[in-house]
Amino acid sequence: MSQWLSRWWRGAFIVWVVLRHGLDELVLSSFEHRGLRLLTRVVSVGRNLSAPRGQRLREALERLGPIFVKFGQVLSTRRDLLPPDIADELARLQDRVPPFSTDVAVATIERAFGKPLSEVFAQFDRQPVASASIAQVHFATLRGGRHGGREVAVKVLRPNMLPVIEKDLSLMRMMAGWVETLSADGKRLKPREVVAEFDKYLHDELDLVREAANAAQLRRNMSDLNLVLIPEMFWDYCHTEVMVMERMHGLPINRVDELRQRGVDIPKLARDGVTIFFTQVFRDGFFHADMHPGNIQVSVAPETFGRYISLDFGIVGTLTEFDKEYLAQNFTAFFRRDYKRVAELHIESGWVPAHTRVDELESAIRAVCEPYFDRPLKEISLGMVLMRLFQTSRRFHVEIQPQLVLLQKTLLNIEGLGRDLDPELDLWHTAKPFLEKWMVDQVGPKKLWERLRAEAPQYAKLLPAIPRLLHDYLAHRPDTAQAELQALLAEQRHTNRLLQGLVYAGLGFGLGVALMVLGPRWGWW
Repeated sequence: MSQWLSRWWRGAFIVWVVLRHGLDELVLSSFEHRGLRLLTRVVSVGRNLSAPRGQRLREALERLGPIFVKFGQVLSTRRDLLPPDIADELARLQDRVPPFSTDVAVATIERAFGKPLSEVFAQFDRQPVASASIAQVHFATLRGGRHGGREVAVKVLRPNMLPVIEKDLSLMRMMAGWVETLSADGKRLKPREVVAEFDKYLHDELDLVREAANAAQLRRNMSDLNLVLIPEMFWDYCHTEVMVMERMHGLPINRVDELRQRGVDIPKLARDGVTIFFTQVFRDGFFHADMHPGNIQVSVAPETFGRYISLDFGIVGTLTEFDKEYLAQNFTAFFRRDYKRVAELHIESGWVPAHTRVDELESAIRAVCEPYFDRPLKEISLGMVLMRLFQTSRRFHVEIQPQLVLLQKTLLNIEGLGRDLDPELDLWHTAKPFLEKWMVDQVGPKKLWERLRAEAPQYAKLLPAIPRLLHDYLAHRPDTAQAELQALLAEQRHTNRLLQGLVYAGLGFGLGVALMVLGPRWGWW
């Protein structure tokens, strides 16, 4: 009973916040039921709707708590679905969450490791250095074992997160159903799919072992680039609720003046950020998808001075070979201003209905892209081009793939970060040679040779067996093949008999006519 009352009270509070911030206007603006609209205004009498709708939505999510803040952050990445003013406002959401009790964090650590805190750490900072909606971080020093004496950062999951998340997700699903039913834009906005996507993100972030695995993969991928540092994961101390990693020493990347005073080459730092991102995307197809300033530092240690430090790997993006090839061909066509090819690629990929007219889609893409070519290269934003393309695609019923939306969101983050560091950053000048080289490698002879080499062990096993497999097939054909062959032979025999009958009938008819004509002349009758 208490659980039911708790859920009812939470639902009532959410409805009250929605009405107080005028969010019902976003849902019911195209709804004609006057009684419902009148009821919402009576319940919310005295509210102030002078602020822009995006600001009111952001403030409502902040009022509803950390889970809804996280939902707004994820929602802000879906610029293919949202109007620009709302997406821009949601992008301002920050995890300003008070830390939870250190005693609770210690209890979680001891439960995860099955031993007292003092047996795991020689020193543990009780004051957390960072706190967000899902977890908080403490600095510590490991006590013994092969990593004894190492300085570490301990990430601890907030307590009882799963029941809270499940309760709020249940309410979000219900509200999404209302939006889809009551709003004219409901089906296009796909609220249920957005909530399902958020559900996946949240449950992934609740498993800190998954986050540690993401970090390990990125660290391995980036080991030869010498531009970015990713903390080592200490797997003996990683648990679904606790993650222990190497402590990194650096300055937040948004403290530009201090970095400059330390002697960091800021323009090079901006260029390196672009190189790191495009390497992760186009070489590895595995990229850090939450690269806001809070997750990026710059090393000031002498041995790694000026390198990036990446943190927080709860959200990563992945691209398949098909995605990378699609992007390669699109960028190639875009650089050449071949908008017809861009339109054809959308149709060939299946993301646009097959009946879409190429010339209409080509014209829409040209209207988006052409203005950018009349600007100086340093003013061109690839992220904005992608965003405008996604928005234009709405009227052609394009189904934008989530991984590409995540890519576009991260690209916008990278561009904003790069230009904050260096306003003169020319993203295309930095990225275009890299992209062109990658595209040659992706579709050229080198890529073909690499694929052949990768498949060579399989071919080596298969080739010697081909004569035997062919002999076995011919000697012991499957029943279906024999049945098809017998049916074909029977049909051929039937056709032969038919042709023979026609030939004999023709000969008989001809002989009869000849006898009728020549018989009297020759005196046969």
